[in-house]
Amino acid sequence: MITIILTYRNRALNIVENCLESLANQTNKNFEVILVDYGSFTKYHRELQLLLNYSFVTLIRCETELQLWCKSRAINIALKNIKTPYCFVGDIDMLYHPEFIKILNKEAKKTITTYFQVGFLTQRESKKEKVFTDYEVAFKSQKEATGMTLYNTELLKSINGYDEFYNGWGSEDTDAHVRLQNAGHQVVFYTDQLLLLHQWHPKNYRVKNNITPFHSNLEQINATYLGLVIETKKVKANTTFSWGIYNNEDYKKLTVINDHYNITNKTGELSAFINGVLLVVKDKVIQLEVTAHREYKTTKQKTKALLGKKTIDFKDLQTLNDSLLECIITNLRNQPYLFNFNNNTNTIILTIKL
Repeated sequence: MITIILTYRNRALNIVENCLESLANQTNKNFEVILVDYGSFTKYHRELQLLLNYSFVTLIRCETELQLWCKSRAINIALKNIKTPYCFVGDIDMLYHPEFIKILNKEAKKTITTYFQVGFLTQRESKKEKVFTDYEVAFKSQKEATGMTLYNTELLKSINGYDEFYNGWGSEDTDAHVRLQNAGHQVVFYTDQLLLLHQWHPKNYRVKNNITPFHSNLEQINATYLGLVIETKKVKANTTFSWGIYNNEDYKKLTVINDHYNITNKTGELSAFINGVLLVVKDKVIQLEVTAHREYKTTKQKTKALLGKKTIDFKDLQTLNDSLLECIITNLRNQPYLFNFNNNTNTIILTIKL
């Protein structure tokens, strides 16, 4: 038997339904699906629950809607629950060929990892209901597109699963492939038959808004980090932190705040807070509120600057937002937290259980 891992956050429900219907229509029924809802908003979560009347699907809900998207952790949470010898890490926006599971079983090999070519549909073509082989494909993925992968479960676990340093978007699939190759295992690209079709959808999850956390440079950081994984021939990820960790009871504790802190965007204040509180305090729920200093961008400060007089040095709120999120990723990634940066009010609020 093979377990399919699917991850989800705030995706249109028709996309999900199309995906699951294509799995329900498999000629080989010897599979199961673990679907990890990693922090979708309540509206989407409720609709998703109503949709899931498929006996082969197990839903895991994570209350992480005010956290960065972390596909690696979502995958690892599922991976920790898998009992089958093989698993396939897929996407919720795919249509699966009716023979897909049958072919997965043929391709399953103990030490060979296989990833599959994907055909991309246009927005117009995605709206049509057709037999899988009748869809018109706009273009196909090439070897560098490393998602949609069949793994030996224990082999993936042996390298500590997906690297949870990757937050936001990009590089986590390639990273897993690279580390398996660094460990001496073969990774192959399957192109014999097109078995996966990508449904078109807008990429709203990759843009800045006033609701979900957003870091302005994570894709570049992820790409550079991947380069170092290649250069250093890294094999095991998550060696400093436990991986695949999620405890819903810890998230409930975020409603009771023990200590509240207020700082401004004056240069140095955030760094002092990180090193004096955030990385020091234990066994407490704290809340940090960062606001613009009363002198930030005032005429008085601008006039002093023009006259060559000493002024107060400030950091813009986006820079502080990025620095705080990087601190969480690097040092506190397993801690339950809620994060909001409101661009309209220039306010950052972090609630975290330390």
